[in-house]
Amino acid sequence: MTPDPILRAVTPAPASRLVTLRDRRAADLPTLTRWLTDPGAEWRRWDAPYFPAASTTRTMRAYAESLAASSPDADEQVIDVDGVVVGMVNRSEEEPQGGGWWDLGILIYDPAYWGGGVGTRALALWVQDTLDWTDAHVLTVTTWGGNHRMLRLGARLGFRECARVRQARLWEGVRHDSVQLDLLRGEWRGLPQP
Repeated sequence: MTPDPILRAVTPAPASRLVTLRDRRAADLPTLTRWLTDPGAEWRRWDAPYFPAASTTRTMRAYAESLAASSPDADEQVIDVDGVVVGMVNRSEEEPQGGGWWDLGILIYDPAYWGGGVGTRALALWVQDTLDWTDAHVLTVTTWGGNHRMLRLGARLGFRECARVRQARLWEGVRHDSVQLDLLRGEWRGLPQP
């Protein structure tokens, strides 16, 4: 199925923030490239910080270049808050294709939009979109034990811990668990009410 190109929105957050998911536009590329390729960006402390910084920088530069050279993808959307691009969501189907398992990702680059419900609304929209446009039976998100915001976000939306690899990630001399959360289609409560 092809997703509806119309913007998917949720009721405005406190302070009148309207969170939408939409296709990437050419005008978004400078903002996305700046956030993705900044080796000092705060998001890097929370999104897999245990990978070598130089490797992440190379990967993000290549990714930014691929965004500039490719058309928007239905499995990747930007998070737009009142007309400002603040992050992205993505999804991929786990093998074998048609098995009903989709892995979701979310990244809000700009810390000014952390902690105010933007991530909750964006991921809720992405869950709903994925359930509407795919055969998903189970959705997963994967993070690490030090990313408490992501763990709380998953719990708020009904995700449950389904896997934990103890002390699998080493960052700044401390061992952290790798954590995977899952949500079955039948467990989804729908978009949260404002």
